[in-house]
Amino acid sequence: MLIKRGDIFYADLDPVVGSEQGGIRPVLIVQNNVGNKHSPTVVVVPISSVRKKDLPVHIQIRCSGLPKNSTVLAEQIRTIDRRRLQKYVGSLDREFMKEIDRILKISIGVNFDE
Repeated sequence: MLIKRGDIFYADLDPVVGSEQGGIRPVLIVQNNVGNKHSPTVVVVPISSVRKKDLPVHIQIRCSGLPKNSTVLAEQIRTIDRRRLQKYVGSLDREFMKEIDRILKISIGVNFDE
């Protein structure tokens, strides 16, 4: 399966503990393409169709393969085995991925401008 940064797949995120996002849900691939090509795991952020609190680590997305407008939850970054990935949904364009990068930096406390 070809996996690229910015792709959206449905993935089975169970089992979970506590407040982790679980179940079969869309996820956004945020890992770089070298890792996507060679690693048995992928780094993802879950996507929820339920409107969450407005946090600086959330961003609304529209993707034709998703039934509803949804929210990327960048505080829930997770590494999963690629075998958890199921159906391909679509992908976000490069410009929108810059916004994803911005909220990921907030989530993990990285500031490249310092």
